[in-house]
Amino acid sequence: MDVQEQEIDATAVSRATPAAAAIQRRTMRVLAVTQVVGMIGVGVAPSIGVLLAGDVTHSEAWGGLARTASTLGAALLGLPLGILAARFGRRVALATGWWTAALGSAILVAAAQWSAVVPLFVGLLLIGAGSAAGLQSRFAATDLAEPHHRARALALIVWVGTLGSVLGPNLGAPGAVVSDATGLTVYASAFLIAAVCLALAGVVVFAWLRPDPLRVSATLAPHDAPRAASSTLRERFARLRAELRGNPRARYAVLAVLTAQAVMVAVMTMTPVHIVHEGGSLTIVGITISLHVLGMYALAPVVGALVDLRGHRLTIAVGIGIFAVSLLVGALLSASMRWTTVSLILLGVGWSFVNVAGSALFSEAIAPEGRASAQGALDAMSNLCGAATAFLAGPLLAATSFATLSWVALAVLAPLAFATASARSVGRARVSERSP
Repeated sequence: MDVQEQEIDATAVSRATPAAAAIQRRTMRVLAVTQVVGMIGVGVAPSIGVLLAGDVTHSEAWGGLARTASTLGAALLGLPLGILAARFGRRVALATGWWTAALGSAILVAAAQWSAVVPLFVGLLLIGAGSAAGLQSRFAATDLAEPHHRARALALIVWVGTLGSVLGPNLGAPGAVVSDATGLTVYASAFLIAAVCLALAGVVVFAWLRPDPLRVSATLAPHDAPRAASSTLRERFARLRAELRGNPRARYAVLAVLTAQAVMVAVMTMTPVHIVHEGGSLTIVGITISLHVLGMYALAPVVGALVDLRGHRLTIAVGIGIFAVSLLVGALLSASMRWTTVSLILLGVGWSFVNVAGSALFSEAIAPEGRASAQGALDAMSNLCGAATAFLAGPLLAATSFATLSWVALAVLAPLAFATASARSVGRARVSERSP
């Protein structure tokens, strides 16, 4: 057995201790509960929040900006939450994220009740912190996971959030009940329910995510590794830049996550517009988007298992193939509502394969001392990328067609496909250096 194999075995043994395994099981239970409860609150932004934006602004331009506000909020708050985790641990960072989102939802109660524009934008920006917390939760699941189960743990937390993501857009019905009891408008009542869910998620994670998995993980890292908590913000950014320059695996993971987000968001956000232009009803729009969300999350545990068993590159390659089929269907059969729905389902599945594998690879490839803040930076870049592509996709669709948008998205896949074909892009790193 060579030195590298000994290091791998030592890492696996240190992570397989009964104490670490027990903490990991507790961590997964707490994260699962908060993910379901919290994502119910977050889920109101892309549905009821969109409707509220139209009612309050009475302008397509301002309404469009309001619809992207929560995504921008997630992007702006992703990195600060990652830095907060690096300094104080996952418990403080996640609780702060959920409570910030709860504050945003409470502000949206006022915005909905009195049709106030400024509180609308502030509330939607702040509720984006819930999305950032949900994304950070998937990385928290990997802090103490054994190396061969890391992707599976990440995927499980992604998957359990599906329930909240499905329930959140449907808060209008219970909102009507609250409206009758309180005199608030239906939209205000829905955001009141969301605020309670988000605040509860923060309470659960702050009270029960003990001991903190990231802090326990730090005790398993090499003793001579520098601690992120003792470094300045500038030093963290410098370390991240140096890490990416000298770490092809991390760069490949970033490329995978950003490409998946750009392709998925560009096509998904324009699909409802395309369906309506083709004469489809709002019911068809709702069913199509629901099936797309199901495609994004339903197979996450399967994807995680595939990553652990067959590796990141193969899983990303499968995702690229599914993406390509989805976009070809969208480009060639865009006039058919049935095939448009099939295309969007496959779009969600392709995103799941590439995103889960890329996120797991990034978590593995980044050195322990900078991992939490780097994960926050990746989430911020992903959300910014999604917001930018959503903004650009609208004019492109207006100037051309849904088929052209699909062809452009297919072209965006090319750099990731090339990198995936290159074995050097995902060459193995020493596990002792990349795993805590």
